[in-house]
Amino acid sequence: MGWLWAIIVGFVLGLIAKAVIPGKQHSPLWLTTIFGMLGAIAGNAVARAVGVASTRGIDWSRHIFQLVAAIIIVAVGDMAYMALWGSRKRQRAQQA
Repeated sequence: MGWLWAIIVGFVLGLIAKAVIPGKQHSPLWLTTIFGMLGAIAGNAVARAVGVASTRGIDWSRHIFQLVAAIIIVAVGDMAYMALWGSRKRQRAQQA
Protein backbone atom coordinates (compact mmCIF):
# COMPACT_ATOMS: atom_id res chain seq x y z
CA MET A 1 0.00 0.00 0.00
CA GLY A 2 2.94 2.34 0.62
CA TRP A 3 3.99 2.18 -3.05
CA LEU A 4 0.50 3.12 -4.20
CA TRP A 5 0.51 6.21 -1.99
CA ALA A 6 4.01 7.11 -3.19
CA ILE A 7 2.83 6.95 -6.81
CA ILE A 8 -0.30 8.98 -6.08
CA VAL A 9 1.59 11.67 -4.13
CA GLY A 10 4.32 11.76 -6.79
CA PHE A 11 1.72 12.14 -9.53
CA VAL A 12 -0.03 15.01 -7.74
CA LEU A 13 3.21 16.78 -6.79
CA GLY A 14 4.55 16.39 -10.33
CA LEU A 15 1.40 17.87 -11.86
CA ILE A 16 1.36 20.80 -9.44
CA ALA A 17 5.05 21.41 -10.12
CA LYS A 18 4.43 21.37 -13.88
CA ALA A 19 1.59 23.87 -13.42
CA VAL A 20 3.75 26.21 -11.33
CA ILE A 21 6.81 26.19 -13.62
CA PRO A 22 6.45 28.78 -16.38
CA GLY A 23 6.64 27.61 -19.98
CA LYS A 24 6.10 24.21 -21.50
CA GLN A 25 7.63 21.09 -19.99
CA HIS A 26 8.36 18.28 -22.40
CA SER A 27 8.93 15.36 -20.05
CA PRO A 28 6.31 12.59 -20.27
CA LEU A 29 3.76 12.01 -17.53
CA TRP A 30 5.45 8.87 -16.18
CA LEU A 31 8.72 10.78 -15.76
CA THR A 32 6.92 13.69 -14.12
CA THR A 33 5.43 11.22 -11.63
CA ILE A 34 8.90 9.88 -10.82
CA PHE A 35 10.19 13.44 -10.40
CA GLY A 36 7.28 14.13 -8.04
CA MET A 37 8.10 11.02 -6.02
CA LEU A 38 11.72 12.14 -5.76
CA GLY A 39 10.50 15.57 -4.66
CA ALA A 40 8.42 14.00 -1.91
CA ILE A 41 11.42 12.01 -0.68
CA ALA A 42 13.72 15.04 -0.80
CA GLY A 43 11.10 17.24 0.88
CA ASN A 44 10.66 14.72 3.69
CA ALA A 45 14.44 14.63 4.21
CA VAL A 46 14.64 18.43 4.38
CA ALA A 47 11.66 18.58 6.76
CA ARG A 48 13.29 15.97 8.98
CA ALA A 49 16.58 17.92 8.95
CA VAL A 50 14.80 21.15 9.88
CA GLY A 51 12.85 19.39 12.62
CA VAL A 52 9.31 19.61 11.28
CA ALA A 53 8.92 16.07 9.95
CA SER A 54 5.92 15.22 12.11
CA THR A 55 3.58 17.63 13.77
CA ARG A 56 0.03 17.35 15.05
CA GLY A 57 -2.65 17.54 12.40
CA ILE A 58 -1.77 18.22 8.80
CA ASP A 59 1.96 18.68 8.21
CA TRP A 60 1.70 21.81 6.07
CA SER A 61 5.36 22.67 6.44
CA ARG A 62 6.41 19.19 5.29
CA HIS A 63 4.08 19.46 2.30
CA ILE A 64 5.57 22.84 1.37
CA PHE A 65 9.07 21.33 1.49
CA GLN A 66 7.88 18.45 -0.70
CA LEU A 67 6.31 20.81 -3.23
CA VAL A 68 9.36 23.07 -3.44
CA ALA A 69 11.62 20.05 -3.90
CA ALA A 70 9.28 18.65 -6.58
CA ILE A 71 9.29 21.99 -8.44
CA ILE A 72 13.09 22.06 -8.45
CA ILE A 73 13.41 18.41 -9.49
CA VAL A 74 10.78 18.69 -12.25
CA ALA A 75 12.44 21.82 -13.65
CA VAL A 76 15.95 20.35 -13.61
CA GLY A 77 14.71 16.95 -14.79
CA ASP A 78 12.85 18.48 -17.71
CA MET A 79 15.94 20.41 -18.75
CA ALA A 80 17.97 17.20 -18.61
CA TYR A 81 15.28 15.33 -20.55
CA MET A 82 15.31 17.93 -23.31
CA ALA A 83 19.12 17.99 -23.38
CA LEU A 84 19.21 14.22 -23.84
CA TRP A 85 16.16 13.56 -25.99
CA GLY A 86 15.16 16.94 -27.40
CA SER A 87 17.54 16.91 -30.35
CA ARG A 88 16.39 13.44 -31.35
CA LYS A 89 12.75 14.53 -31.29
CA ARG A 90 13.54 17.59 -33.39
CA GLN A 91 15.42 15.44 -35.93
CA ARG A 92 12.50 13.02 -36.23
CA ALA A 93 10.05 15.91 -36.67
CA GLN A 94 12.19 17.41 -39.44
CA GLN A 95 12.50 14.06 -41.26
CA ALA A 96 8.75 13.44 -41.25
